[in-house]
Amino acid sequence: MKKLSLTSQIFIALLLAIGAGLALQNYPDFVNGYIKPWGTIFLNLLKFIVVPLVIFSIMSAIFSMNDITKIGKLGGRALLYFMCTTIIATCLGLLLPTLIKSGLPKIEIDIASLAGRDVHHFTLIDQIVNFFPSNIVQPIANMTMMQVIVIALFFAVAIVHIGEKGEEARKLVLCLDQVTQRVLWYIMAISPFGVFCLLTPVVVVNGPTVLGSYAALIGLDYGVFICHILLVYLPALILLGKMNPIKFFKNIGQAMLFAYSSDSSVATIPYTIAGVEKLGVRKDISEFVIPLGATVNMDGVAIYLCVSAVFFANCLGIDLTMNDYFALAFSATIASIGTPGIPGGSLALMAMVFASAGIPVECVAIAAGIDRLVDMARTVMSITGDASCAVVMETTTGHIFDKK
Repeated sequence: MKKLSLTSQIFIALLLAIGAGLALQNYPDFVNGYIKPWGTIFLNLLKFIVVPLVIFSIMSAIFSMNDITKIGKLGGRALLYFMCTTIIATCLGLLLPTLIKSGLPKIEIDIASLAGRDVHHFTLIDQIVNFFPSNIVQPIANMTMMQVIVIALFFAVAIVHIGEKGEEARKLVLCLDQVTQRVLWYIMAISPFGVFCLLTPVVVVNGPTVLGSYAALIGLDYGVFICHILLVYLPALILLGKMNPIKFFKNIGQAMLFAYSSDSSVATIPYTIAGVEKLGVRKDISEFVIPLGATVNMDGVAIYLCVSAVFFANCLGIDLTMNDYFALAFSATIASIGTPGIPGGSLALMAMVFASAGIPVECVAIAAGIDRLVDMARTVMSITGDASCAVVMETTTGHIFDKK
């Protein structure tokens, strides 16, 4: 038999956890004493890798943009397009679930750390001030993720700015990024076992109702994905790209199907490039915008992180403040740009996003059970955004590639 993929193993672990949880509902002491601790170990490993993963992933993403200055206007406009669509994605991912959260089913989650949640009522200015750390050690030690992101951004931009003098530092960061991703790979290798041990106690507490909650979360994610396509990509194609949407989807349909099945926007790059070139996008533009988008444009991830945050906050009875929403929007936007292209990368960054608003990161393990089903759709979202950007760039900046 061929070895099962990691996502298949996690899905099987989800099914086994549901079965075991239903079978052991009359034995909660056994579950909490002998199964849950192993899940806690997995969760601790996931927490410990979050900070280095965020630092080195974001710095590597900034380094990948270094060549954009050579293309000038095209690079600047493409980044602006990606940033605008990602910001809108985070807003939709927070707004739509909030509007209907009273009608969503809940998963009862028993998390001891919830009782100690410290809720601060900061003003917007206070929140902005708190983005900037007074030292470099404390944010890393305390997992103050907003400040960790700012540290990574400052050092990455400085290394890029000093040019050749920073080449050794750049190589070191890229090397450490590879090491960190390998450590994450080790942790994710045991994730099926960890997910089983964390989900089984949840099923023991909730019983069969947990299935309805999972279906609600999946449906909510897919619904926001569709809204984003209709409200953002279609108007952009029509107004900015001067493109018939039917023609657009007809030509990139193969890329969308491949993205859904392969679960990788990077692996879909050749199909996406071929699709947009059929739409009249020049090779110079397609071969720059599509790979760039595969690195920095993750609208689907941004929506997924925000929807999950609101969903689990609702399950836990946490009333998110405006400052929490602001922190979620900022961290989800940055996290989506720095999402590593490996299995489990989005789950590690989900822990960072949850932490930014005081949502217990234990919820990440619950989301892991359906990550594969949502990941296929959010990959389609991401490559659709890449293709729409290429069409818009052909219309708005294509003249800079005209032969003289």
